Amino acid sequence: MKILAMDTSTLVMGVAVLEENRVLGELTTNMHRNHSVRLMPAIDRLLRELALSVDDLDAVAVAQGPGSYTGVRIGVTTAKTIAWSRQLPLIGVSSLAVLAMNGRHFDGGIVPLFDARRKRAYTGLYQRTDDGLVQTAREERVVPVDEWLSELSGLGPMLFLGDDVDHFREQIEASLGNQAVFGYPPENVPRASMLGQLAYARWQRGEVADEAFAPNYLQKTEAEVKWSARQQTE
Repeated sequence: MKILAMDTSTLVMGVAVLEENRVLGELTTNMHRNHSVRLMPAIDRLLRELALSVDDLDAVAVAQGPGSYTGVRIGVTTAKTIAWSRQLPLIGVSSLAVLAMNGRHFDGGIVPLFDARRKRAYTGLYQRTDDGLVQTAREERVVPVDEWLSELSGLGPMLFLGDDVDHFREQIEASLGNQAVFGYPPENVPRASMLGQLAYARWQRGEVADEAFAPNYLQKTEAEVKWSARQQTE
């Protein structure tokens, strides 16, 4: 089974092709550039280098959020287009779970984190599983960082992952002290190959998307907030 996996939910753009749990190829960049322009050429390049075509794929996997509204939407739209046009199974995976996979060898809690602005973060608490993957120990959410750190206090060692962790590092250290561990730079970059592994496990459990599949932002978009406000005043 060959899976095309893609993640554009942060500044990182990642594309990978896996044959079950074997990574055939992967492309990753971590820069502020237009994912909408670069994603399809990256997919095409990777497939050509692997001497594959879309007809060789058996499923499509995508990071469905949270993260950048625009980035998540680009990835989900592209994945849905490829999957539906080729009648392939589509598998959505949490962007935070993808990042948490980089810490799957850590003995304590794994805390992936994206900056959600206004002193808040997209985050959740994960732990490794016996099969080499990760599972949620506390649900994903958008939460003020100080509130989140208070909740994590006393739960043991915590590995914080993500480029955005640096924005809150002093606050994390002040709150958790030596219970806070920080990922090395390569561990802070989400990997499409990790996405593919999680997607393959979901496919084995029969967890594929239906026609209602949509991004998971964990909060309303700005447009939705404004629409709700207008409805309340009318």
